[in-house]
Formats: sequence, C-alpha cells, structure tokens
Amino acid sequence: MISAKVGHSLDPLILKFYRLFFGRHIINPNILTVCGALLSIGVCFAVAWGHLILGGVVLLASGFLDLMDGALARSSDQVTPFGGFLDSVLDRYSDLLVMCGILVYFMKRDDSLLTIVAFVAAIGVAIIPYAKARAEAASLTCNTGLLERPERVVILLIGLLCNLLSYAVFALAVLTHVTVVQRILYVRRQIHRT
Repeated sequence: MISAKVGHSLDPLILKFYRLFFGRHIINPNILTVCGALLSIGVCFAVAWGHLILGGVVLLASGFLDLMDGALARSSDQVTPFGGFLDSVLDRYSDLLVMCGILVYFMKRDDSLLTIVAFVAAIGVAIIPYAKARAEAASLTCNTGLLERPERVVILLIGLLCNLLSYAVFALAVLTHVTVVQRILYVRRQIHRT
C-alpha cells in the first residue's frame, strides 16, 4: 500500500541523505543492499537480548539503506536484474532475521503465547513474498495486499521503538495472513479472467 501510494516519489529526498553521507561519490547500490542486510543481523541480536529500542534504531537504519539502494540504482542508471534479485533475496533474510530475534526475545521471557504468535507472524512474513514470486513465475501480477514490506517494517518499528512489540507481533500474525489470502484471491481472479 505504501509502495503503491508513494512509489519512487521519495527518491529525491533519499538521494539528499545519500549525498550527505557519501557526497558525489557513486557507489555500487549492491553494497548498500548487503550493508542493510548485515544490519538486520544486529537487529536480530539486539532484540533477542532485550534491547528493543536499539533494535528499532538499527532496523530504521537497515530500512533506510534498503530505500537508498533502489533510489541510487535508479538515479545512477545502475538498475540490473541481479541487483533486483539480490535485493529481494536479502530482504527475505532481513525479514526473517528480525522475526528470529523477536522469537528468541519472547522465548527468553518464557512467554509461550507470544512465542507462538511470533512464529505465526514469521510464517506470514515468509509466505507473502513467496506468493508474489510464485504468481510472477506463472506470468501473473501480484502487487496487492494490505501488508507489503514497508508496512511490515513500520509496524515493527512502532513495536520496537514504542515498547509495543507484543501488539506489533499480534498485528503481524493476523495481517500477514490476511495479505496472503488477498494475494491468493487476486491471482485466482486473474486466472479465471483468462
């Protein structure tokens, strides 16, 4: 939803931040992609050890690098099939690393209910992009659903930075699976139209 409404309209603002850090030097966007994914390892450990605000700050930095790599690639004419593939694969690692940290956090607190809810949320987080990839493999579109990656990251940021992680995990556990069902129905409608 955020992606559909905002698109690439934030690119000029993101590129201003890029120039603030890197000046006029153009680096390979794939480096930013990898750095963003590596920061997700930090999110995983910070959250697992109970440092939720630190985890939220690092997640914010990771998410910003994820925005920056695409904006840089588009502005410097470095968009490549491999870059898109790498970004997509590392996004999956990042998503699941964060969810792994949350799972460990609730397990360490001996909170069985929230551990199960976090596991259900992690399944939804993994299935949403799989549904899209599978649809695209069948030459169908699947850019639909309530909770795409930006919305999931925003929910996690609110949960981590505002000490509302249990609410965020419950929201993800429900809304990720709602999104999967939306994608299934959307693909089904496309198939029946042909």
